[in-house]
Amino acid sequence: MKRFSPLGVALVLLTAVSAMAEDKQPASISFGDGHLEMSVPEGWKVVKPRVGIIDHEFQVTGEKEDAGTGRVTLMGAGGSIDANIDRWKGQFVKMTKDAVVKDEKIAGEKVHMIELVGNYKDQRGPFAPAVVKDNYTMLAAIITTEKLGNYFLKFYGPSEIVDQNKKKFDEMVKSLKTK
Repeated sequence: MKRFSPLGVALVLLTAVSAMAEDKQPASISFGDGHLEMSVPEGWKVVKPRVGIIDHEFQVTGEKEDAGTGRVTLMGAGGSIDANIDRWKGQFVKMTKDAVVKDEKIAGEKVHMIELVGNYKDQRGPFAPAVVKDNYTMLAAIITTEKLGNYFLKFYGPSEIVDQNKKKFDEMVKSLKTK
């Protein structure tokens, strides 16, 4: 008769529970030490953030399976609004449309909405090689708060996928609530 190590069984169960929890779709996310909240669009898959400074990350697919995936990240960060927008523009080797930047007031907070379209330079780190990806779109919302600082919600990926999910992104931003 074989015996199983209690530690081994516990690790298997913990891994299974963790995997199930990651697949669970939350209805909303909170950030800003719990003072801000937004709804999560249906179909956006929660994934573990690639880097520790990102608070929440999602993977977004389109209607066609072979269209690739989009990435949505939410994080708090510093730097001026213009400096961040300029940095994002710099991630595009070639812009194929004029940048769109507009300001809105949502839940009493100023939100800067940005749309960039072109050939995107995807670089996974400061020393990693860059891969240029044609026909990419980035949608971003910079939420500026007086007490909690700035929060950056970015959605980028193949234009086809971002275009199919633009309404969901806008609805997510407009669902912003302060507590």
